[in-house]
Order: sequence, then structure tokens, then C-alpha cells
Amino acid sequence: MASSISSNLGEEVARSISEESPSHYILKIQSFSLLIKNGIEKYESGEFEAGGYKWKLLLYPNGNKSKNVKEHLSLYLLLADVSSLIRHSREVHAIFRFFLLDQIKDKYLIVHDAKEEDRRFHRLKHQWGFDEFIPIRMFNDVSNGYLLEDNCVFGAEVFVTKEMSSGKGESLSMIKDAVSSKHVWKIENFSKLDSECHESQEFFAGDQKWKIQLYPKGRRNGSGTHISMYLALADTASTLMAGSRILAEFTLRIQDQQQNRHIAGKYSYWFSASNQESGWAKFVSFPYFYRSGIGFLVKDICMVEAEVTVQAVATTL
Repeated sequence: MASSISSNLGEEVARSISEESPSHYILKIQSFSLLIKNGIEKYESGEFEAGGYKWKLLLYPNGNKSKNVKEHLSLYLLLADVSSLIRHSREVHAIFRFFLLDQIKDKYLIVHDAKEEDRRFHRLKHQWGFDEFIPIRMFNDVSNGYLLEDNCVFGAEVFVTKEMSSGKGESLSMIKDAVSSKHVWKIENFSKLDSECHESQEFFAGDQKWKIQLYPKGRRNGSGTHISMYLALADTASTLMAGSRILAEFTLRIQDQQQNRHIAGKYSYWFSASNQESGWAKFVSFPYFYRSGIGFLVKDICMVEAEVTVQAVATTL
């Protein structure tokens, strides 16, 4: 016996009866009513493998409210290892069927797409299913055998039909009402600094770690004539996804501790794992920095400041 109906949400759903158990996954839920009683809006199953990929079932026992589902259970198939699709720029086409056991007749209600069309799982869409899987009233009706003694059994079969390369992509997220973060670095015994580069403690701005880099004897075309100073991303291996870029507006400043005539540079730059720093090789000349009567160096202490505002984040798809 098979039937095909359109749901209120426009889904073409086919239903049939079978004695065959689902070949890929079975989900048995005991004390089903406690899901709703305890306020669990959705339940995500463990992973199972089919067609060389890992999947999960996503069940909304009282309907998917984000899609305005009423009086129905919602059930979806979720591709669990989306990261592998992103790494290899791939998409997967699959046909799937959901099962619900009639525990009285020991037969399964099978729910699937009426047209047997495969669904395309990719980095932007990795979940498919049925908003109106089964009416709650029908599910709760003891005579149907789907919910007996508050226990039920769902199942799934997934058949991968095609794998394709999906090309590269990028997602740009502009940050609304971005907040500026400030870090002050007190450098003591400045005249005794002997390393080529000195770094501040790490600080956070826009969920990323940053640090100030100062070259007291200069760097690149400022070597031997200027103090060089840069803003740099810190710990990119653990905080920055591969291929990600961060747009930051930043100001680096050496404070005048006597007259408040600070030296400052302001710039916007796209930081990434391959471009971790930005700044100035000729931030301030030696003669001006060490000039007497100016408070850039007081009691051999130099005060350095950074202000960082992360304005956007671009990530690979």
C-alpha cells in the first residue's frame, strides 16, 4: 500500500508500508513524552554511516517551530561531516527514506519524497527532511502502534547517488556595532632592549588574539634610522580557520608622557594566516623619539598603545 499527499507546507510526501527494517539506522526512544515535558525542542541522534558519509537524524517531537510547523512531528536527515565537504569543496546527492515502526503489526511506515528526487547536501545546505513528518494526533493514537507505552522506533535509509565538486566560495560577515579594544603596553628599560623584536602580551579584540611588535633598532627600510611597530595576529593556528580573513581598523600609538603629543598611525588591513601583521617600518625616527624635552621616553619607560576594531570576518565555504 502506498499513498502520496501534499503537506500544508508544499511537501510532496509519499507513504507506504513495509515489513523490511531500515538498513542504515534505527532510533528507539523510550519515555517519548518526556522530551516535550522537559522542554527539549529537538533531538539530534548519534552518527551513522551510509554511502561513505556520516549522517544524523534530527527530530522535533512537537514540530519545527522555526518553520511554523503545527500539530506535526518534524524529522530531518543531517549530514554530520560538513567539514569534509568544505575541505574538499564537494557536494553529495542522496535519496533517503524515513521509517516509523507500527509496534502492533510489526511493520514500518515509510515516508519519502513522492518523486524520489535526490537531495543535494553541500556547505550551505546540509539538512533535508519533512517539516510535517506525521500528524501528532496520528502518532499518539495507540491503535496505530507508533507510540506504545511511551516508546517509539524511527529509522532511516540513505543512498548516495552522486558526488560532485562544488568549487570554492567565501562568506563575508560584517560586524554590526563593532567595539574597539584597547591595550596599553609599558616597556621598561627601553634603552637596554637588545632583541631585534619585542612583543607585548597577547590581548583580545573581536574574538581574536593580537599582539604589538616593536623593533627598537628598526626593521626593513627603517632599520638603523627608525623605530618600527606593527600589529600582529597571535596564535593563528588555534583561533583562525584556514582561509579566513579579518578586517581590522587599528591605531598604534607611542604616548607622550609629558605633553600628550602622542605619535600615532591608523590603518585598516585584512589579516590572515599568511598576512599576520601590518604596521610601519618607519613609525618614528630615532632623533625625534630620543629628543630631550619630549616625553616619549621618561625614566627609560616607553608607553605603547593599540586600539583595534574588528569590522568584518571572511571565511571559506
